[in-house]
Amino acid sequence: MQELKKQLEELRQKIASAMEAIGITQLVREYEKLHGQTLESNFWSDASKAQEISKQLSGLEKRIDLWQRLEKACDDTLELVAFGDDQMEDELEVQYKRIKKDFDQQAFELAYNGPHDKSNVIVDIYAGAGGTDAQDWASMLLRMYVRWAEAHDAKAMIIAQSDGEEAGIKSATIEIDGDLIYGKMKGEHGVHRLVRLSPFNADSLRQTSFAKVVIMPKIDTPDEVAIDDKDLKVDVYRAGGHGGQSVNTTDSAVRITHIPTGISVAIQNERSQLQNKETAMTILRSRLATMLEEQHKEKVDELKGPSQSAEWGNQIRSYVLHPYKQVKDLRSKYETSDVQKVLDGDLDPLITAYQEQTMQ
Repeated sequence: MQELKKQLEELRQKIASAMEAIGITQLVREYEKLHGQTLESNFWSDASKAQEISKQLSGLEKRIDLWQRLEKACDDTLELVAFGDDQMEDELEVQYKRIKKDFDQQAFELAYNGPHDKSNVIVDIYAGAGGTDAQDWASMLLRMYVRWAEAHDAKAMIIAQSDGEEAGIKSATIEIDGDLIYGKMKGEHGVHRLVRLSPFNADSLRQTSFAKVVIMPKIDTPDEVAIDDKDLKVDVYRAGGHGGQSVNTTDSAVRITHIPTGISVAIQNERSQLQNKETAMTILRSRLATMLEEQHKEKVDELKGPSQSAEWGNQIRSYVLHPYKQVKDLRSKYETSDVQKVLDGDLDPLITAYQEQTMQ
């Protein structure tokens, strides 16, 4: 029992140090302050602000509760060790291992301390070289990320999608909202390569296809990325495709072009032109923020236009379905033969391996 007590005391100290590192006391104060605002009579007079505060509260509550429960579980187990007998040792050992596993998982998330790691994300997926196979591959990646989001209680919403002529998609933009989503997903940014027997070839020849995934922090606040209105070109046009008859008969679709960089965002999902414009501006800010980070610039007006084609050789991961089965990340060197499990959204081992590699 003495060795188990020593292990628990060491773990308890690690938990205390981690809680101090994340500023748990400040988080509790912030939660109490925001909760007080929800009790005010005019809280819902500004629905947008109220929803944002409610979302912040939910995230804070979840984070605080996880650490407080971990702390209490360790304290309770230490107490049992102090007053228990040797017959309880096996049971308490199991309890210790469970607490340590939970702590290791929580402590790993402390590494997500980048400026946008706690942000939600905007994900762009583009079909690359490979024709119809590449467009089908892009749709498989879209499904993979939606499945991963659902498994993590995150909300995934398709904002824009351009379908391929025969199958799959030419491109898609999705928004994923959840806890530490950008921190977890930023390693997915890059070119993804698929090797398989083509289902679109009569001879079932082996085909190599490429798709590009762009991971951007969702920038809701205009102040975070200052954009001069004179640098924007806004076009309004009739929405087409899905959305109902009224959408197709109103000028609700919006295209915003950032003239200096040439970045263009077109949105037609919402019935309201104003909603489409707000969504387009959010995506534009997110794309510019990502460019600022990639090009190491401080101001938007210093940016050069994106060079998307130059990045196609930058593959980060290969997915091979023939002649053998393997997913291999070329940065972390992590690999697995269970390709289907990965394509069904089990990305956590890949995400963890990438995070560990960047921490070295």
